[in-house]
Amino acid sequence: MPLSLRQGVVTAVVERQQELLRLEVDGVACVAYPRLTGPVELGDDVLVNEQARLLELGSGGFDVLHANLTRGLGLPAAEGAHVMSLPYTPLQAAVRHLEEDGPLAEVLDGMPVVCCSLHSQVAPVCAGLAPARVAYVQLGGGALPVSLSHSVRVLKERGLIEVAVAVAPCHDADAQAVTAASALAWVGAWGYEAAVCAIGPGIVGTGTPLGHGGVAAAEAANAAAALGGQAVVAGRVSSADERERHRGLSHHTRTVLRLCLGEVKLAWPSGLDHPGVPVEEIDVAGWEEACAGLPLSHMGRGPDGDPWFFAAAFAAGRLAARRRAQA
Repeated sequence: MPLSLRQGVVTAVVERQQELLRLEVDGVACVAYPRLTGPVELGDDVLVNEQARLLELGSGGFDVLHANLTRGLGLPAAEGAHVMSLPYTPLQAAVRHLEEDGPLAEVLDGMPVVCCSLHSQVAPVCAGLAPARVAYVQLGGGALPVSLSHSVRVLKERGLIEVAVAVAPCHDADAQAVTAASALAWVGAWGYEAAVCAIGPGIVGTGTPLGHGGVAAAEAANAAAALGGQAVVAGRVSSADERERHRGLSHHTRTVLRLCLGEVKLAWPSGLDHPGVPVEEIDVAGWEEACAGLPLSHMGRGPDGDPWFFAAAFAAGRLAARRRAQA
């Protein structure tokens, strides 16, 4: 499985964030992660990975900067780092991991942990949790760089997320963890009131229930339950999808529930037909106002096109907030 690299020149800088750059390389859209590859300027000679764009897979129609030949060679490693992110790959880099610094909580003392199977659930979940101090924990199963997420940037600006943690193989966040369990233990030790776990934008899918990237939600739920947290599953719900398996409670969420070994709660918005599995019904009145101004999009649909999808995610945040108050 060879890399598809091409050499080119940066012809435009379209958007410049601290952790993400949107560029054009020879007129073709490209993203760059400057904390990984160093700064990028107009006219730089670069290598980009174009494979996903050429195959129309995964990257959303853009290339990814692989190396900056002008100003990105010989960059120093992170000070004090001893553990590799993306080890033994062409992108391995030494990153300070939170397991090295501690402390890590031995138990979560009932801290709610909302487990999402899609990144598009994160914004309404966090709206439902407000005003709690929330840590976002990104799991493998979608995009790996946390910095790619526009939703996370907006939620941090709004104060709905306080810190973002990347769980390997995810990377490029405020903190880096080797496992979901240690990420949650770190969140608990540092006094955050809730954790929201999800895969990054996009999703790995093989067409089989157990090959779906969203089952990472079960891993987070199992870690939360084992550490004494309260695991809340955000149900993937749809009224708009024409495929029968996605109407109501998706078969993907049912698979997540089947893989959960400890006690979990499935939040369910009042007024929606019961899915036939144990749920905790939540009043979601006012969810549209609570989510106003947040990036809400799922499979090209917004709140008007598929309201129950976002209402169900909001219900998970509301349930977690209730559990936090009771802990």
